[in-house]
Amino acid sequence: MDEALRIQQLRKQLETYAREYYIQDAPTVTDQEYDRLMQELEDLEAGHPELADPNSPTQRVIGAILPGFEKYTHARRMLSLGDIFSREELEEFVARVRKEFPGASFVAECKYDGLAMALHYEDGRFVRAVTRGDGLTGEVVTANVRTIRSVPMYIDAPGHVEVRGEVYMPKVSFERLNEVQTTLHLPLFANP
Repeated sequence: MDEALRIQQLRKQLETYAREYYIQDAPTVTDQEYDRLMQELEDLEAGHPELADPNSPTQRVIGAILPGFEKYTHARRMLSLGDIFSREELEEFVARVRKEFPGASFVAECKYDGLAMALHYEDGRFVRAVTRGDGLTGEVVTANVRTIRSVPMYIDAPGHVEVRGEVYMPKVSFERLNEVQTTLHLPLFANP
């Protein structure tokens, strides 16, 4: 198959899958399949820089601000983390970082697939939680995050502190939640 045509097919397919997952909350493919297709597109685009497109799924953070949530503009763009699929890619990443920051040290863990979140603290007090949204503007979900017991409501830090990470639900909790949904005759959640 012509690689330019395959790039166009992958872009369209990934855009559809991202909309299903992030906006409609109704994915039709596994995370692994999505990641595999995204990696294929990234590889093809790297081999064909003349086909660069700022609207490619490889260049965008997918998300939409849902109605009913207060909007918040991030002071600094909130980007998506890149995936690494091999030891070689990890070594390349470490080399790139060490070139700019020779004393850098690292901690590695498996990627958690959750919801990117920015937690804001003022003089040590938790004041706001914001989703990544489209990278520039997110949804304020402070009340929801206050129910997560592992999120500290106070930290020992003066001034403004922003902590970014992933909020995720373990599969066993997700399964229990859907059992409750079934019991109450409510729609099941598509993913944790």
